[in-house]
Amino acid sequence: MPRTLTAIVTTALLLGTVTLLSACNTVAGAGQDVTSAGHAVTGAADGAKH
Repeated sequence: MPRTLTAIVTTALLLGTVTLLSACNTVAGAGQDVTSAGHAVTGAADGAKH
């Protein structure tokens, strides 16, 4: 492969990897937020029963 094409492919792969890794962190954070909200709702429901 020509040197320019290799540089372009390498750059594209690195940017793709960084994008995927940051997306994983975002999804994990959203999951934690939903879990936290679920615990809050459960706690409020338990408090209303008593």
